[in-house]
Amino acid sequence: MLSFDVCECGKPLQAIERPTPEPVGSQVLLAVKASGVCHSDLHIWDGYYELGGGKRLQLLERGIKLPLTMGHENVGEVVAAGPDAKGVKVGDLRLAHPWMGCGECMVCKRGEENLCRTPRNLGVFSNGGYSTHLMVPHPRYLFEIGNLPPEKAAPLACSGITAYGALKKVSHVLKEQPVVIIGAGGVGLAAQALVKSMGGKGVVMVDIDPVKRDAAKKAGALAVVDGKAVDAARQIQDATGGGAWAVVDFVGAGNTVKLAMDSLVPKGGHIVVVGLFGGDITISTPFFPMRAMTIQGSYVGSLPEMRELLDIVQKKGLPEIPLATRPMSVANVNGALNDLRNGKVIGRVVLTPQ
Repeated sequence: MLSFDVCECGKPLQAIERPTPEPVGSQVLLAVKASGVCHSDLHIWDGYYELGGGKRLQLLERGIKLPLTMGHENVGEVVAAGPDAKGVKVGDLRLAHPWMGCGECMVCKRGEENLCRTPRNLGVFSNGGYSTHLMVPHPRYLFEIGNLPPEKAAPLACSGITAYGALKKVSHVLKEQPVVIIGAGGVGLAAQALVKSMGGKGVVMVDIDPVKRDAAKKAGALAVVDGKAVDAARQIQDATGGGAWAVVDFVGAGNTVKLAMDSLVPKGGHIVVVGLFGGDITISTPFFPMRAMTIQGSYVGSLPEMRELLDIVQKKGLPEIPLATRPMSVANVNGALNDLRNGKVIGRVVLTPQ
């Protein structure tokens, strides 16, 4: 098998050839048919998250080991399975849910493996799909995709489930009030499409890139706002009819969270922070009770949420986002990551077999 690995943080990925593993126990081996390139891969590649105030969270100190095959948005064909892998057979085309835990703790047993304290996430803590083959530890992480094209289904494993998990947290206002989304990248555009599929009223999209704002507008945003505008908060308040009841921040920078706070209704507003851009904020604590304000984090999605999302997709169709495919090679993997870093990707780039 051929993989494209991070061997040194911040350095170009390298092509590494290894023996193709044979599955044992409940393991399932996939031949990768599609692997999406996600913005969080940039943080893994760099090896840290910005915490603000000059501080960084070093990922190599958090259990990530090199060399690492990134890629957590994957669809593959089953080519082999261990004797205990029930419910799959050779030739099946499956979406791999990447947010895996230990499977034994209380959190995992209630279906929220994405919150496990000993994660095994594909492409993060175990090898992912920037490769010809991908090993999945158990069939419970594999989902049928029906007639969905692999390259369009693969982003559901992160951009789709991350958007859905965040929107569920504001579902109490989704149908009556516009949702403000900050960040019109692949996840933000997926969220905009899912708001419609979930019966929502609509989206006010905020982004500093005019090309991405235009993509959101063409996809049906009620309004678009330049996040760098000096009156961005007022524009959002005007577009939402007096202030946002719900803001989902897919950037997660200090200035975007502050903009979200400034854009809320006077009382009862809800902010969900998803993005990992980094930074910090200062909040006067009396505002939490005085404004009855909620600031909540959301981390990807759970196994039950993946089932719910795929059910929505089967009934309502895929969330339509701009998508480009590139043949998987060391040059294309590095090129896609650099294009993403430089803001040249609208929607998603998905790597496919040569």
